[in-house]
Amino acid sequence: MKKTLLILVLLIVSQTASAQLFSKEKIKNNENFDKQRLSWGFFLGLNSYDFQFNYEQDMDDILVESTTGFNVGLISDLRLNEHLNLRFEPGLFITQRNLQYSPSAFQGLEYNSSDLLREVKSTYVHFPLLLKVSTKRINNFKPFVLAGVSTAINLSSNEENPDDNSVGQFRTKKNMAFYELGFGIDFYLFWFKFTPSIRGVFAFNDEIVRDTDPNSPWTSNVHTMKTRGVFINFTFQ
Repeated sequence: MKKTLLILVLLIVSQTASAQLFSKEKIKNNENFDKQRLSWGFFLGLNSYDFQFNYEQDMDDILVESTTGFNVGLISDLRLNEHLNLRFEPGLFITQRNLQYSPSAFQGLEYNSSDLLREVKSTYVHFPLLLKVSTKRINNFKPFVLAGVSTAINLSSNEENPDDNSVGQFRTKKNMAFYELGFGIDFYLFWFKFTPSIRGVFAFNDEIVRDTDPNSPWTSNVHTMKTRGVFINFTFQ
């Protein structure tokens, strides 16, 4: 009897959800939300940053181990028309990348195991300006794509540090510029709008600060080192 009741409840819930999403007869939550000229919110999320290396010579690659970081920030949204919104999403993005060097980079030099590993910790204050392009609202959800540019300040940067890799300091630049592409879905709930989204970010500028020694095994073969990453954000408005 309990099993039958559970199946019945699940069927009712499933049919109700299906009706909300796809039926012509539906109840719209927050029906006037998109009529606001300005709206505000916040986001929480996860990130995974990487480095894209280009080299001076054909040698063994520097391997990048990405870790999962954390995002938090605010949202201001300006409605331009039914399908276009301009968004400013300042946030704090915390991450770490581990660089594993090949012993071949130290050919003819003395080294130990600690020389093959560099931990690159980054705390970005991120300032993206994004154009959001949405479809027509379908019952209580609305897909969209977005694109834009951003700048970031790396609070963990040690660009001005006079020490370099010769004493274990891998240095990165403080100021960064990116372009961003992403997509997501707005879900209109009873009290607020909830939006999961996925975004890729790609740096315009080189981030590495080279060592004093022009023949440094850590930086001499690096032509450019550019940040790239993926964000998964959960927005509440």
